[in-house]
Amino acid sequence: MNTEEQQAFEALIYSYVGKQVCPRTPAKDAVNAAMIRHWAEAIGDSNPVYTDAEWAAQSKRGQNIAPPAMMYSWGQEGFPVVNGRSPDAQSDMVKTFDEHGFFGSLGTNVKQEYFREVGPGDTVYMEMVIDNISEQKATARGIGYFFETLATF
Repeated sequence: MNTEEQQAFEALIYSYVGKQVCPRTPAKDAVNAAMIRHWAEAIGDSNPVYTDAEWAAQSKRGQNIAPPAMMYSWGQEGFPVVNGRSPDAQSDMVKTFDEHGFFGSLGTNVKQEYFREVGPGDTVYMEMVIDNISEQKATARGIGYFFETLATF
């Protein structure tokens, strides 16, 4: 890619910054004890505030809560192989990278904002935007870009 082509490409990818990936959307399922238990067991987190109702009732929270790290699980789409991924700004941006020879993702960074803890019966809402795209970087795997999304719950 010559300098002019790179400038045009970077103008295109940087135009994605601030674009909405997911509008404020409620989760398909309310927060529930079964999913909290499955998560805690799979991760190996034995914090009693997640799964022990008697212990949690005596805590300052007064009830079980969901681990903050599982926020994404409430709003996940179905398995993409079944329905395919719905097009959005992030998938469009990744396609743009692919079309310009930047294939694959070695990693991404996600910033998350939590406004309160959630417990059984609560409905989680999530929205996401493309927050940042780095300048071109040289890594051990080659030249590429890093992008961050901001998910707000």
